[in-house]
Amino acid sequence: MYLDAFTLSALADELLDTIAGGRVQDVLDVDETGIGLEIYAQHKRHYLYISADPGTPRLHLVGDKLRRGIAKPTQVGLLLRRYVEGGLVAHVSQPAWERILHIDFEGREGAYTLIVEPMERRSNLILVQNGVILDCMRRVHADENRFRVVLPGQPYEPPPPQTDKHDPTRLTADDVDDMLSSEQDPKRKLHQVLTAHLLGFSPLLAKEIAFRATGETNTRAAAADPDRLLAAIQAVLTPLARREWQPGVVEQDGLVTAFSVYPLESMPGWQGAESVSATLAAFYGAPAGPDAYNAAKAPVREALQEAEAKLNARLTSMRRSLTDDSEREQLRQSGELILAYQYALAPGQTELRAQYDPDQPELVIPIDPEMTPLENAQRYFERYNKAKRALDDVPRLVAENERDLAFIRQLGVDLDLAASWPDIDEVQQALQATGLLRGQARRTPGGQRSAPLRIVTPDGWVIWVGRNSRQNEQVTFDKGNANDLWLHARGVPGSHVIIKSDGRSVPEPILDLAAGLAAYYSGLRQDAKVPVDVTQRLHVRKIKGAAAGMVTYRNEETVMAVPRSAEDTDGT
Repeated sequence: MYLDAFTLSALADELLDTIAGGRVQDVLDVDETGIGLEIYAQHKRHYLYISADPGTPRLHLVGDKLRRGIAKPTQVGLLLRRYVEGGLVAHVSQPAWERILHIDFEGREGAYTLIVEPMERRSNLILVQNGVILDCMRRVHADENRFRVVLPGQPYEPPPPQTDKHDPTRLTADDVDDMLSSEQDPKRKLHQVLTAHLLGFSPLLAKEIAFRATGETNTRAAAADPDRLLAAIQAVLTPLARREWQPGVVEQDGLVTAFSVYPLESMPGWQGAESVSATLAAFYGAPAGPDAYNAAKAPVREALQEAEAKLNARLTSMRRSLTDDSEREQLRQSGELILAYQYALAPGQTELRAQYDPDQPELVIPIDPEMTPLENAQRYFERYNKAKRALDDVPRLVAENERDLAFIRQLGVDLDLAASWPDIDEVQQALQATGLLRGQARRTPGGQRSAPLRIVTPDGWVIWVGRNSRQNEQVTFDKGNANDLWLHARGVPGSHVIIKSDGRSVPEPILDLAAGLAAYYSGLRQDAKVPVDVTQRLHVRKIKGAAAGMVTYRNEETVMAVPRSAEDTDGT
């Protein structure tokens, strides 16, 4: 499934209607191959995502604000910020029948064109001025393609034109006859013939035409009726030639499996969509918003779940050992019985059967015949004392493992809140530091670390919000002082929030805002109301030996708060 010529034509029209004439307010690198543009047009902000990913290249508008996802910007991103940011979107166009879009900008230093070539394996984003390449997302040297070099400083050369193909909007009955009769292979499929002979025909469109003409998508070309085939082509292509787009998706079992800009009769489950961008976002997944990093989070979440299962199993075993002392007692009883019966043991005897308690069944005690009865008894007493010493250490180990488990659950909330690659990487690094992550965690390029949120209310109050364990430590013990107010969702992992009060009385609206932030950035953010503890920062203490952000506190008061994200505040 890919962006075909008709989908790109429809997308060009959509972008002309929405962002043409708009001002580029921000340019950012969403990921290693993707650029995001924030464009203000028609009294509204629009977010355009453009990706040269070799597997899933695409471009479309998204509903959520795009975010910078890599630490080190790409060269194309840097140039777009220099030349395009602050400029206007002048035009959007498509070379005839090509899977390419041109986005023209009027920048501060002249006119520029971003050429988007969303073709699998050869996808690219190329910034051009006066026909010369300034830079590109994927550089192509002569040893890779001697016919088309794509390098900075070189003239831009479009892909070679398609030849010996018919314009499907001007197809005649004779053209159809010639197309079918020219195929010599009796086993060749009709949809293969259509893609080979008609401009702009993708496999999806060709199979749709074959289905409408023959009732099957895999009909052989030799079995096709020319008149019915021409009628099917005209039925589908006539609205497209008039640029009457009908975007939609095919949804099966809750998954979007295909998209198109014309109704699909060959695939059950096709339904119309509000825009071309909406169909592409549904098919490819969101590059922004809460679902943007689901794929990146999945292996980290799996590792967290595995770590939590290990700790739970370890705790279960430890707690059982605190209450079940039968095995230890049996060691002691075995030693005492060997001493009691030592003179009755025969040379070479390998076990002793005896009762310690008249009300209990007899014990079967293994004996090492190479050792004396006294040595056998001493061995059982040594094992008993060792087990007893281990038991004395269990409460401390239980406490340590409970802290580790609380930290793993905190990391789970950190991962839920992660909104960038650095955020996700910090969870990986923190998990690896516990020794519970197998393999090496991927480091963020450039070593960038995420920062806590700083919110300034219209009346000047500053609120700090930590969104992961390291940020929580930073917010509480670096940003907060003894007289500031500290907030945390009660009884669940979540953010540390500081209101910079410096001993002043905090107004109720500011307290409500901070409590709402603590509620939202916690494990209970889906609840309608969340209990949030409030205390002075001086009553918050680090837990000795625990991971970053793990604290205890006292003298708290609990308030009920409605979860509220930073984007919902009036601050900056």
